[in-house]
Amino acid sequence: MATDVVYRCHGAAREVTGSCHQVECGSRSVLVDCGMFQGGPDAERANGEPFVFDPAHMDAVLLTHAHLDHCGRLPLLVRRGFRGRIYATSATIDLARIILLDAAGLQEEDARKARRSGRRRGAEDAKPLFTLDDVFRTMDFFSPVNYGRTIDVAPGLRARFLDAGHILGSASVILEVLGGEKRIEVLFSGDVGSPGHPLLRDATPAPPADYVVMETTYGDRSHRALEPSIAEFYEAVSTTLDRGGNVIIPTFALERAQEVLYFLKRGQENGNLPKRMSVFLDSPMAISATEIFRRHPECFGAPFLATLRDEDPFDMPGLHFTRDTADSMAINQIQGGAVIMAGSGMCTGGRVRHHLKHNLWREKCSVVFVGYAAEGTLARRIIDGTREVRIFDEPIQVRAATWTINGFSAHADQHALLDWLGPHRRRQVLLVHGEYDRGMRGMAEQLLARGIPHYIPALGQPVALHP
Repeated sequence: MATDVVYRCHGAAREVTGSCHQVECGSRSVLVDCGMFQGGPDAERANGEPFVFDPAHMDAVLLTHAHLDHCGRLPLLVRRGFRGRIYATSATIDLARIILLDAAGLQEEDARKARRSGRRRGAEDAKPLFTLDDVFRTMDFFSPVNYGRTIDVAPGLRARFLDAGHILGSASVILEVLGGEKRIEVLFSGDVGSPGHPLLRDATPAPPADYVVMETTYGDRSHRALEPSIAEFYEAVSTTLDRGGNVIIPTFALERAQEVLYFLKRGQENGNLPKRMSVFLDSPMAISATEIFRRHPECFGAPFLATLRDEDPFDMPGLHFTRDTADSMAINQIQGGAVIMAGSGMCTGGRVRHHLKHNLWREKCSVVFVGYAAEGTLARRIIDGTREVRIFDEPIQVRAATWTINGFSAHADQHALLDWLGPHRRRQVLLVHGEYDRGMRGMAEQLLARGIPHYIPALGQPVALHP
Protein backbone atom coordinates (compact mmCIF):
# COMPACT_ATOMS: atom_id res chain seq x y z
CA MET A 1 0.00 0.00 0.00
CA ALA A 2 1.71 3.14 -1.25
CA THR A 3 0.09 5.52 1.23
CA ASP A 4 0.63 5.13 4.96
CA VAL A 5 -2.41 4.38 7.09
CA VAL A 6 -2.31 5.96 10.55
CA TYR A 7 -4.60 5.58 13.57
CA ARG A 8 -4.84 8.18 16.35
CA CYS A 9 -6.92 8.12 19.50
CA HIS A 10 -8.18 11.62 20.36
CA GLY A 11 -10.38 10.52 23.26
CA ALA A 12 -10.83 7.50 25.57
CA ALA A 13 -7.05 6.98 25.41
CA ARG A 14 -6.12 5.47 28.79
CA GLU A 15 -9.45 6.70 30.16
CA VAL A 16 -13.11 5.84 29.78
CA THR A 17 -14.88 8.82 28.20
CA GLY A 18 -14.47 11.13 25.20
CA SER A 19 -14.30 8.42 22.53
CA CYS A 20 -12.83 9.82 19.32
CA HIS A 21 -10.73 7.82 16.85
CA GLN A 22 -9.16 8.94 13.60
CA VAL A 23 -7.93 6.90 10.64
CA GLU A 24 -5.89 8.71 7.98
CA CYS A 25 -4.80 7.44 4.58
CA GLY A 26 -3.17 10.17 2.52
CA SER A 27 -5.64 13.00 2.10
CA ARG A 28 -8.53 10.88 3.32
CA SER A 29 -9.52 10.97 6.96
CA VAL A 30 -12.46 9.66 8.98
CA LEU A 31 -13.49 9.73 12.62
CA VAL A 32 -15.13 6.96 14.58
CA ASP A 33 -17.17 8.76 17.27
CA CYS A 34 -16.67 12.26 18.64
CA GLY A 35 -17.77 12.11 22.26
CA MET A 36 -17.66 14.27 25.35
CA PHE A 37 -15.29 13.80 28.26
CA GLN A 38 -17.21 13.18 31.48
CA GLY A 39 -16.25 13.15 35.16
CA GLY A 40 -13.20 14.67 36.79
CA PRO A 41 -12.24 18.33 37.08
CA ASP A 42 -10.66 18.60 33.62
CA ALA A 43 -13.59 17.30 31.55
CA GLU A 44 -15.18 20.71 30.92
CA ARG A 45 -11.87 22.20 29.81
CA ALA A 46 -11.06 19.20 27.58
CA ASN A 47 -14.45 19.37 25.86
CA GLY A 48 -13.99 23.03 24.92
CA GLU A 49 -10.45 22.77 23.58
CA PRO A 50 -9.81 23.03 19.83
CA PHE A 51 -9.62 19.76 17.93
CA VAL A 52 -6.06 18.73 17.09
CA PHE A 53 -7.24 17.96 13.54
CA ASP A 54 -9.03 20.23 11.07
CA PRO A 55 -12.75 19.33 11.10
CA ALA A 56 -13.14 20.83 7.62
CA HIS A 57 -10.74 18.21 6.21
CA MET A 58 -12.56 15.26 7.76
CA ASP A 59 -14.42 13.16 5.17
CA ALA A 60 -16.90 11.38 7.45
CA VAL A 61 -17.82 10.34 10.99
CA LEU A 62 -18.86 6.78 11.80
CA LEU A 63 -20.94 6.95 14.98
CA THR A 64 -21.13 3.72 16.96
CA HIS A 65 -23.97 4.75 19.29
CA ALA A 66 -25.78 7.62 20.96
CA HIS A 67 -24.24 7.82 24.42
CA LEU A 68 -22.93 11.31 25.12
CA ASP A 69 -19.33 10.13 25.57
CA HIS A 70 -19.46 8.92 21.96
CA CYS A 71 -21.57 11.58 20.19
CA GLY A 72 -21.42 14.64 22.46
CA ARG A 73 -18.89 16.77 20.56
CA LEU A 74 -20.47 16.33 17.13
CA PRO A 75 -22.16 19.77 17.30
CA LEU A 76 -18.75 21.31 18.02
CA LEU A 77 -17.28 19.42 15.07
CA VAL A 78 -19.92 20.89 12.77
CA ARG A 79 -19.62 24.39 14.26
CA ARG A 80 -15.87 24.28 13.62
CA GLY A 81 -16.12 23.36 9.97
CA PHE A 82 -17.04 19.69 9.43
CA ARG A 83 -19.09 19.25 6.25
CA GLY A 84 -18.96 15.49 5.65
CA ARG A 85 -21.56 12.87 6.50
CA ILE A 86 -22.22 11.31 9.91
CA TYR A 87 -23.13 7.65 9.40
CA ALA A 88 -25.15 5.81 12.06
CA THR A 89 -28.04 3.38 12.37
CA SER A 90 -31.56 4.84 12.28
CA ALA A 91 -32.11 4.08 15.97
CA THR A 92 -28.85 5.81 16.87
CA ILE A 93 -29.86 8.90 14.89
CA ASP A 94 -33.21 9.09 16.71
CA LEU A 95 -31.53 8.70 20.10
CA ALA A 96 -28.64 11.07 19.31
CA ARG A 97 -31.17 13.80 18.51
CA ILE A 98 -32.73 13.70 21.99
CA ILE A 99 -29.38 13.19 23.74
CA LEU A 100 -27.77 16.18 22.03
CA LEU A 101 -30.82 18.43 22.40
CA ASP A 102 -30.97 17.61 26.10
CA ALA A 103 -27.25 18.32 26.52
CA ALA A 104 -27.54 21.64 24.67
CA GLY A 105 -30.53 22.70 26.76
CA LEU A 106 -28.70 21.92 30.00
CA GLN A 107 -25.59 23.80 28.86
CA GLU A 108 -27.59 26.87 27.83
CA GLU A 109 -29.34 26.88 31.21
CA ASP A 110 -26.05 26.45 33.09
CA ALA A 111 -24.56 29.36 31.17
CA ARG A 112 -27.54 31.57 32.00
CA LYS A 113 -27.28 30.65 35.69
CA ALA A 114 -23.54 31.38 35.71
CA ARG A 115 -24.10 34.80 34.15
CA ARG A 116 -26.87 35.60 36.65
CA SER A 117 -24.95 34.46 39.72
CA GLY A 118 -21.59 35.88 38.73
CA ARG A 119 -19.91 33.56 41.26
CA ARG A 120 -17.25 32.21 38.95
CA ARG A 121 -14.45 34.23 37.48
CA GLY A 122 -15.45 35.23 33.98
CA ALA A 123 -19.05 34.15 34.62
CA GLU A 124 -20.34 37.20 32.75
CA ASP A 125 -18.96 35.63 29.56
CA ALA A 126 -20.18 32.08 30.27
CA LYS A 127 -21.24 30.29 27.11
CA PRO A 128 -22.57 26.80 26.44
CA LEU A 129 -20.31 24.30 24.73
CA PHE A 130 -22.91 24.14 21.97
CA THR A 131 -26.46 25.39 21.49
CA LEU A 132 -29.80 23.99 20.37
CA ASP A 133 -29.20 25.60 16.98
CA ASP A 134 -25.88 23.75 16.71
CA VAL A 135 -27.68 20.44 17.34
CA PHE A 136 -30.37 21.10 14.74
CA ARG A 137 -27.68 21.93 12.20
CA THR A 138 -25.71 18.80 13.11
CA MET A 139 -28.72 16.54 12.51
CA ASP A 140 -28.70 17.63 8.85
CA PHE A 141 -25.39 15.81 8.38
CA PHE A 142 -26.63 12.38 9.51
CA SER A 143 -27.11 9.50 7.07
CA PRO A 144 -28.77 6.24 8.19
CA VAL A 145 -27.12 2.86 7.60
CA ASN A 146 -28.35 -0.70 8.08
CA TYR A 147 -26.58 -3.44 9.96
CA GLY A 148 -24.47 -5.65 7.71
CA ARG A 149 -24.46 -3.41 4.64
CA THR A 150 -21.15 -2.10 3.28
CA ILE A 151 -21.12 1.61 2.40
CA ASP A 152 -18.57 3.89 0.75
CA VAL A 153 -17.66 6.71 3.15
CA ALA A 154 -14.78 8.28 1.17
CA PRO A 155 -12.68 7.30 -1.89
CA GLY A 156 -11.01 4.02 -0.97
CA LEU A 157 -12.73 3.80 2.44
CA ARG A 158 -15.65 1.47 3.09
CA ALA A 159 -17.49 0.71 6.31
CA ARG A 160 -19.83 -1.94 7.63
CA PHE A 161 -21.91 -1.63 10.82
CA LEU A 162 -22.51 -4.70 13.02
CA ASP A 163 -24.89 -5.01 15.97
CA ALA A 164 -22.93 -4.32 19.19
CA GLY A 165 -25.80 -5.26 21.54
CA HIS A 166 -24.98 -2.35 23.89
CA ILE A 167 -27.92 0.06 23.55
CA LEU A 168 -30.62 0.50 20.93
CA GLY A 169 -28.94 0.95 17.55
CA SER A 170 -25.40 0.46 18.84
CA ALA A 171 -22.80 -0.82 16.42
CA SER A 172 -19.29 -2.05 15.97
CA VAL A 173 -17.78 -0.69 12.77
CA ILE A 174 -15.36 -2.39 10.42
CA LEU A 175 -13.45 0.11 8.28
CA GLU A 176 -11.84 -1.15 5.09
CA VAL A 177 -8.96 0.94 3.71
CA LEU A 178 -8.23 0.15 0.06
CA GLY A 179 -5.04 0.91 -1.87
CA GLY A 180 -4.35 -0.85 -5.13
CA GLU A 181 -4.54 -4.60 -4.58
CA LYS A 182 -3.89 -4.27 -0.85
CA ARG A 183 -6.25 -3.46 1.94
CA ILE A 184 -6.36 -3.00 5.72
CA GLU A 185 -9.37 -3.80 7.84
CA VAL A 186 -9.77 -2.00 11.18
CA LEU A 187 -12.55 -3.09 13.50
CA PHE A 188 -13.83 -0.60 16.08
CA SER A 189 -15.71 -2.37 18.84
CA GLY A 190 -17.68 0.66 20.00
CA ASP A 191 -19.17 -0.40 23.33
CA VAL A 192 -19.85 -4.14 23.33
CA GLY A 193 -23.03 -5.21 25.10
CA SER A 194 -23.30 -7.76 27.87
CA PRO A 195 -24.88 -10.93 26.46
CA GLY A 196 -28.06 -12.58 27.65
CA HIS A 197 -30.13 -9.49 28.41
CA PRO A 198 -33.81 -9.63 27.49
CA LEU A 199 -34.34 -6.53 25.38
CA LEU A 200 -31.63 -6.41 22.71
CA ARG A 201 -29.84 -9.00 20.62
CA ASP A 202 -26.41 -10.16 21.70
CA ALA A 203 -23.46 -8.47 19.98
CA THR A 204 -22.38 -9.83 16.61
CA PRO A 205 -19.03 -11.59 17.18
CA ALA A 206 -15.99 -9.74 15.87
CA PRO A 207 -15.23 -10.74 12.28
CA PRO A 208 -11.68 -11.16 10.94
CA ALA A 209 -9.78 -7.86 10.79
CA ASP A 210 -6.14 -6.82 10.77
CA TYR A 211 -6.55 -4.44 13.70
CA VAL A 212 -9.15 -4.19 16.44
CA VAL A 213 -9.71 -1.02 18.49
CA MET A 214 -11.44 -2.49 21.54
CA GLU A 215 -13.15 -1.00 24.57
CA THR A 216 -12.02 -2.23 28.01
CA THR A 217 -14.54 -0.69 30.42
CA TYR A 218 -14.77 -3.96 32.34
CA GLY A 219 -11.66 -5.57 30.91
CA ASP A 220 -10.39 -6.58 34.35
CA ARG A 221 -13.45 -8.21 35.91
CA SER A 222 -16.53 -10.33 35.55
CA HIS A 223 -20.13 -9.29 36.08
CA ARG A 224 -22.43 -11.08 38.40
CA ALA A 225 -24.86 -13.28 36.48
CA LEU A 226 -28.09 -11.57 35.44
CA GLU A 227 -30.58 -13.70 37.37
CA PRO A 228 -28.91 -13.20 40.80
CA SER A 229 -28.62 -9.50 39.94
CA ILE A 230 -32.35 -9.30 39.28
CA ALA A 231 -33.02 -11.04 42.60
CA GLU A 232 -30.74 -8.56 44.38
CA PHE A 233 -32.54 -5.68 42.66
CA TYR A 234 -35.90 -6.97 43.87
CA GLU A 235 -34.46 -7.29 47.39
CA ALA A 236 -33.17 -3.71 47.32
CA VAL A 237 -36.53 -2.34 46.19
CA SER A 238 -38.79 -4.46 48.39
CA THR A 239 -36.81 -4.04 51.64
CA THR A 240 -36.63 -0.27 51.15
CA LEU A 241 -40.36 -0.01 50.52
CA ASP A 242 -41.06 -2.26 53.53
CA ARG A 243 -39.23 0.13 55.86
CA GLY A 244 -41.07 3.12 54.44
CA GLY A 245 -38.31 4.67 52.35
CA ASN A 246 -37.86 5.74 48.76
CA VAL A 247 -35.68 4.00 46.19
CA ILE A 248 -33.55 6.29 44.02
CA ILE A 249 -32.20 4.72 40.84
CA PRO A 250 -29.75 6.96 38.95
CA THR A 251 -30.67 6.00 35.43
CA PHE A 252 -29.03 6.11 32.04
CA ALA A 253 -31.81 7.16 29.68
CA LEU A 254 -30.84 4.75 26.94
CA GLU A 255 -31.52 1.02 27.43
CA ARG A 256 -30.92 0.90 31.18
CA ALA A 257 -34.08 2.85 32.01
CA GLN A 258 -36.12 0.62 29.73
CA GLU A 259 -34.57 -2.56 31.15
CA VAL A 260 -35.25 -1.44 34.73
CA LEU A 261 -38.89 -0.70 33.85
CA TYR A 262 -39.12 -4.13 32.24
CA PHE A 263 -37.80 -5.87 35.37
CA LEU A 264 -40.00 -3.79 37.70
CA LYS A 265 -43.05 -4.90 35.75
CA ARG A 266 -41.91 -8.53 35.78
CA GLY A 267 -41.29 -8.26 39.53
CA GLN A 268 -44.87 -7.18 40.11
CA GLU A 269 -46.20 -9.96 37.89
CA ASN A 270 -44.22 -12.73 39.60
CA GLY A 271 -44.85 -11.50 43.15
CA ASN A 272 -41.33 -10.32 43.96
CA LEU A 273 -42.47 -6.69 44.21
CA PRO A 274 -45.66 -5.14 45.62
CA LYS A 275 -48.59 -4.91 43.26
CA ARG A 276 -49.08 -1.36 44.44
CA MET A 277 -46.04 0.88 44.31
CA SER A 278 -45.44 4.27 42.77
CA VAL A 279 -42.78 4.28 40.06
CA PHE A 280 -41.63 7.60 38.64
CA LEU A 281 -39.63 7.81 35.43
CA ASP A 282 -38.47 11.36 36.07
CA SER A 283 -36.45 11.92 32.93
CA PRO A 284 -37.85 13.58 29.81
CA MET A 285 -35.00 12.06 27.82
CA ALA A 286 -35.67 8.53 29.11
CA ILE A 287 -39.37 8.96 28.37
CA SER A 288 -38.57 9.98 24.79
CA ALA A 289 -36.09 7.10 24.51
CA THR A 290 -38.78 4.66 25.65
CA GLU A 291 -41.03 5.92 22.85
CA ILE A 292 -38.17 5.49 20.37
CA PHE A 293 -37.71 1.89 21.55
CA ARG A 294 -41.18 1.07 20.31
CA ARG A 295 -40.27 2.38 16.82
CA HIS A 296 -37.24 0.16 16.26
CA PRO A 297 -38.18 -3.52 16.41
CA GLU A 298 -35.20 -4.29 14.13
CA CYS A 299 -32.94 -4.00 17.19
CA PHE A 300 -34.71 -6.47 19.48
CA GLY A 301 -34.10 -10.10 20.24
CA ALA A 302 -36.87 -12.53 19.30
CA PRO A 303 -38.30 -13.12 22.83
CA PHE A 304 -38.66 -9.42 23.60
CA LEU A 305 -40.04 -8.74 20.12
CA ALA A 306 -42.77 -11.33 20.76
CA THR A 307 -43.58 -9.65 24.07
CA LEU A 308 -43.74 -6.26 22.37
CA ARG A 309 -46.38 -7.55 19.95
CA ASP A 310 -48.64 -8.76 22.76
CA GLU A 311 -48.27 -6.06 25.43
CA ASP A 312 -46.49 -2.89 26.47
CA PRO A 313 -43.44 -4.29 28.30
CA PHE A 314 -42.69 -0.93 29.93
CA ASP A 315 -46.12 -0.19 31.41
CA MET A 316 -47.31 -1.14 34.88
CA PRO A 317 -49.81 -0.01 37.52
CA GLY A 318 -48.55 3.02 39.41
CA LEU A 319 -46.11 4.15 36.70
CA HIS A 320 -45.82 7.91 36.25
CA PHE A 321 -43.93 9.70 33.49
CA THR A 322 -42.84 13.14 34.65
CA ARG A 323 -41.70 15.54 31.96
CA ASP A 324 -42.54 18.86 33.62
CA THR A 325 -40.21 20.42 36.18
CA ALA A 326 -43.12 21.11 38.52
CA ASP A 327 -44.11 17.43 38.54
CA SER A 328 -40.50 16.46 39.21
CA MET A 329 -40.30 18.85 42.18
CA ALA A 330 -43.55 17.43 43.57
CA ILE A 331 -41.94 13.97 43.84
CA ASN A 332 -39.66 15.36 46.54
CA GLN A 333 -42.67 15.74 48.83
CA ILE A 334 -43.05 11.93 48.93
CA GLN A 335 -41.52 10.58 52.13
CA GLY A 336 -41.76 6.86 51.34
CA GLY A 337 -43.05 4.14 49.04
CA ALA A 338 -41.72 5.52 45.76
CA VAL A 339 -39.28 4.15 43.21
CA ILE A 340 -37.70 7.16 41.50
CA MET A 341 -35.70 6.72 38.31
CA ALA A 342 -33.91 9.84 37.11
CA GLY A 343 -30.81 10.85 35.18
CA SER A 344 -28.01 11.19 34.96
CA GLY A 345 -26.75 7.68 35.62
CA MET A 346 -23.41 8.93 36.98
CA CYS A 347 -25.19 11.70 38.97
CA THR A 348 -23.13 14.36 37.18
CA GLY A 349 -26.25 16.41 36.45
CA GLY A 350 -29.96 16.17 35.84
CA ARG A 351 -32.91 15.64 38.13
CA VAL A 352 -31.41 12.77 40.11
CA ARG A 353 -29.27 15.24 42.05
CA HIS A 354 -32.42 16.88 43.45
CA HIS A 355 -33.76 13.48 44.53
CA LEU A 356 -30.43 12.59 46.13
CA LYS A 357 -30.48 15.88 48.03
CA HIS A 358 -33.88 15.00 49.50
CA ASN A 359 -33.25 11.30 50.19
CA LEU A 360 -29.55 10.51 50.50
CA TRP A 361 -29.41 11.59 54.17
CA ARG A 362 -32.41 9.43 55.16
CA GLU A 363 -31.64 5.98 56.59
CA LYS A 364 -34.95 4.53 55.40
CA CYS A 365 -34.06 5.21 51.75
CA SER A 366 -31.82 3.42 49.29
CA VAL A 367 -29.81 4.41 46.24
CA VAL A 368 -29.51 1.60 43.69
CA PHE A 369 -26.78 1.90 41.07
CA VAL A 370 -27.29 -0.28 38.01
CA GLY A 371 -24.60 1.09 35.69
CA TYR A 372 -21.00 2.16 35.33
CA ALA A 373 -19.73 5.16 37.31
CA ALA A 374 -16.55 6.83 36.06
CA GLU A 375 -13.85 8.08 38.41
CA GLY A 376 -14.52 11.58 39.70
CA THR A 377 -18.32 11.39 39.38
CA LEU A 378 -20.75 11.80 42.27
CA ALA A 379 -22.04 8.28 41.69
CA ARG A 380 -18.54 6.84 42.02
CA ARG A 381 -17.90 8.72 45.28
CA ILE A 382 -21.12 7.36 46.80
CA ILE A 383 -20.34 3.83 45.57
CA ASP A 384 -16.83 4.05 47.04
CA GLY A 385 -18.33 4.76 50.46
CA THR A 386 -17.88 8.46 51.09
CA ARG A 387 -19.94 9.62 54.06
CA GLU A 388 -20.60 13.17 52.85
CA VAL A 389 -21.07 14.74 49.42
CA ARG A 390 -21.82 18.22 48.17
CA ILE A 391 -24.95 18.69 46.05
CA PHE A 392 -25.79 22.19 44.84
CA ASP A 393 -23.04 23.50 47.13
CA GLU A 394 -24.68 21.94 50.20
CA PRO A 395 -23.08 19.20 52.35
CA ILE A 396 -25.28 16.08 52.37
CA GLN A 397 -24.67 13.14 54.69
CA VAL A 398 -24.80 9.70 53.06
CA ARG A 399 -27.04 7.65 55.36
CA ALA A 400 -29.19 5.85 52.79
CA ALA A 401 -28.37 2.24 51.96
CA THR A 402 -26.40 1.94 48.73
CA TRP A 403 -26.63 -0.99 46.34
CA THR A 404 -24.36 -1.57 43.35
CA ILE A 405 -25.78 -4.18 40.98
CA ASN A 406 -23.34 -4.60 38.11
CA GLY A 407 -25.13 -7.56 36.53
CA PHE A 408 -27.35 -5.03 34.76
CA SER A 409 -24.38 -3.50 33.00
CA ALA A 410 -24.78 -2.82 29.30
CA HIS A 411 -21.01 -3.33 28.89
CA ALA A 412 -19.48 -6.73 28.27
CA ASP A 413 -17.24 -7.98 31.07
CA GLN A 414 -13.78 -9.48 30.57
CA HIS A 415 -15.03 -12.93 29.63
CA ALA A 416 -17.65 -11.57 27.21
CA LEU A 417 -15.12 -9.22 25.57
CA LEU A 418 -12.74 -12.11 24.96
CA ASP A 419 -15.60 -14.20 23.56
CA TRP A 420 -16.56 -11.30 21.29
CA LEU A 421 -12.96 -10.91 20.07
CA GLY A 422 -12.90 -14.59 19.17
CA PRO A 423 -10.17 -16.83 17.77
CA HIS A 424 -9.20 -14.83 14.68
CA ARG A 425 -5.57 -13.88 14.17
CA ARG A 426 -4.95 -10.12 14.50
CA ARG A 427 -1.96 -7.97 13.75
CA GLN A 428 -2.75 -5.99 16.84
CA VAL A 429 -5.51 -5.18 19.31
CA LEU A 430 -5.50 -1.53 20.44
CA LEU A 431 -7.00 -1.09 23.90
CA VAL A 432 -9.09 2.03 24.57
CA HIS A 433 -12.09 3.23 26.60
CA GLY A 434 -11.15 1.96 30.04
CA GLU A 435 -9.40 2.92 33.25
CA TYR A 436 -5.69 2.44 32.57
CA ASP A 437 -4.81 0.57 35.77
CA ARG A 438 -7.96 -1.53 35.76
CA GLY A 439 -9.81 -2.38 32.54
CA MET A 440 -6.93 -1.79 30.14
CA ARG A 441 -4.21 -3.58 32.08
CA GLY A 442 -6.56 -6.40 33.01
CA MET A 443 -7.40 -7.01 29.37
CA ALA A 444 -3.74 -6.62 28.35
CA GLU A 445 -2.81 -9.44 30.74
CA GLN A 446 -5.44 -11.70 29.19
CA LEU A 447 -4.28 -10.95 25.64
CA LEU A 448 -0.64 -11.50 26.63
CA ALA A 449 -1.53 -14.92 28.06
CA ARG A 450 -3.20 -15.81 24.76
CA GLY A 451 -0.32 -14.56 22.63
CA ILE A 452 -2.41 -11.81 21.02
CA PRO A 453 -0.38 -8.71 20.04
CA HIS A 454 -1.77 -5.62 21.72
CA TYR A 455 -0.98 -2.02 22.54
CA ILE A 456 -2.39 0.78 24.71
CA PRO A 457 -2.08 4.02 22.68
CA ALA A 458 -1.56 7.39 24.34
CA LEU A 459 -3.70 10.40 23.50
CA GLY A 460 -2.97 11.59 19.95
CA GLN A 461 -0.14 9.09 19.44
CA PRO A 462 0.18 8.01 15.77
CA VAL A 463 0.01 4.25 15.27
CA ALA A 464 1.02 3.00 11.82
CA LEU A 465 -1.30 0.32 10.41
CA HIS A 466 0.32 -2.15 8.01
CA PRO A 467 -1.40 -4.47 5.50
